[in-house]
Amino acid sequence: MNLSDMLGYADIQQLSRIATVYQCECNGHSKNDLIQSILSTVSRKDVFEAQISSMKLDEMRFLNSLLFESRDSFSLEELVARVQQSKFGELEPPAEEPPPQKKTKRTSKKKQAEAEAPKESGPREMISRFKHQGWLFNGVTGTNRYMFQVPQDLRTRFRDTLRKKFAAELHYTDEPQVYRDEQMLAQDDIYHLLHYIYHNEVQLAADGSMYKRFSGQILEKLAIQEELPSKGEWRFGYGRHFHHYPNRMSLLYDYCSYMKYFADNNLVLALSTIGEERLHNKPVNEMEQLYKFWLKLYKGPIPNLLALVHWMNSLAEQWVTVASLRKVLVPFIKPFYYDTADKVLDVRLIGMMVHLGMLRVGEHQEHGPVVRMTKMGRALIAGVSLEDQDRMFLY
Repeated sequence: MNLSDMLGYADIQQLSRIATVYQCECNGHSKNDLIQSILSTVSRKDVFEAQISSMKLDEMRFLNSLLFESRDSFSLEELVARVQQSKFGELEPPAEEPPPQKKTKRTSKKKQAEAEAPKESGPREMISRFKHQGWLFNGVTGTNRYMFQVPQDLRTRFRDTLRKKFAAELHYTDEPQVYRDEQMLAQDDIYHLLHYIYHNEVQLAADGSMYKRFSGQILEKLAIQEELPSKGEWRFGYGRHFHHYPNRMSLLYDYCSYMKYFADNNLVLALSTIGEERLHNKPVNEMEQLYKFWLKLYKGPIPNLLALVHWMNSLAEQWVTVASLRKVLVPFIKPFYYDTADKVLDVRLIGMMVHLGMLRVGEHQEHGPVVRMTKMGRALIAGVSLEDQDRMFLY
């Protein structure tokens, strides 16, 4: 539903709060006057942009997490979790301590504790602010669940306004002399991985990983050369076999395992019937399936991955410098243990989107590293609608 529809369902108390935020001058006792005044004010470009400019960074992150979802409604618990994820541990000014109160005979211990306790400042406050601004509306669905919605037309306006704001900070360039494009290479390498397993007796260690001899031979057959992880290197969070194999190979191996293309038969890796069928018949939509799998797999360590991918798609229609993208996107990226926000951007986002054939990466003679979305990448993002955005666990 759009903003006008949701205002029509809102009670006069919520309408009055929204009108107060936007300083609307109207009859506060008339629901119709309140709705018309709010719509008139919110539709003004200067008012809308001023509201966005006044947002704090954690509010911007929270809003950003709602803009690209395929779903229309969210539970209170989901919104609280998203607000908590939007706080990256930045230092906040300490709350002022209330003045000490003298105990009297008439003051109970319970009242004394309530008076001394600091006022709550948490996720629900931010959700309330968004409600008062008319950006979130709540109601009960047919399943008797208390759900929240963002008006569809406001979602579109938020995306357009933020895109213009971000694009103004970016540095676009002409085409670099040299660039790398890996479109469809991942699909070809899935074939090479299965082909090797089919024609060789691949032995597994007790932990379920391939011995280095087999891993090294497989890497030699893949289009993109990677180095095996060094011994003792901390690697976790990005897949079941991420600590055994390099980034791209780990994704391909986990994907094949998830698709049940092969199985462990007494510590020997062998293709399944499904795997043999894949080996001899290339699926039409495999890159779409691999892209979906990557989103689900990496959503754990990077909760707002979907939004980051959409911003990359929107902001890198032309060749753009990685340095300027970094300034815009890094504030929205939460570090993951040993991965800094910069590493998440460079390796987990840009690097993997290049491996998926969604991004071209080049080296500009004057401006350094540059990237641009590929046609396949734009088609994948435009055509994929994930109904189940839950985090994927591999066991």
